[in-house]
Amino acid sequence: MYPKREIATSNGQTYFVTSNTPGRRMFFRNEQWAQLWLDTLYKYRPERYLLHGFVLMPDHFHILITPKESLERAVQCLKGGFSFRVKKELGWMHEVWLAGFSDHRIRDEEDFGIHHAYIVRNPLKSRLVEQAEDYPYCSANRQFELDAFPQGLKPNNL
Repeated sequence: MYPKREIATSNGQTYFVTSNTPGRRMFFRNEQWAQLWLDTLYKYRPERYLLHGFVLMPDHFHILITPKESLERAVQCLKGGFSFRVKKELGWMHEVWLAGFSDHRIRDEEDFGIHHAYIVRNPLKSRLVEQAEDYPYCSANRQFELDAFPQGLKPNNL
């Protein structure tokens, strides 16, 4: 039995969020799709969420965000916004995402560090690159602007 889901409010909580493509299809091996996802991710920042880290894998994404409203609204903007754009701009007429998403509320700075490290290691674990900084669709790349780490959560090693 799973514990009752917490209500994701707009009280400044930070979350680690994951969403997958249907059938784990590798949509984001296509550079146009990946760039469109990055554009969409940044389109909603900072109005809908603060962005602390991310990785876009060929068939899923992980993000560390602090929503401005609700977590559900922030993820809806990202996933729905991308789906709308890929249909309009690239002519895709099928589903892009599985319904829903997985989330974990970040509890403290140690928890933040664990999830941030997971994001950085994801392309390495999948053998997409040898160094995290070389993966073009990850905040470890350092070409992306990120929001300051949440007060009281800033890991000592960052």
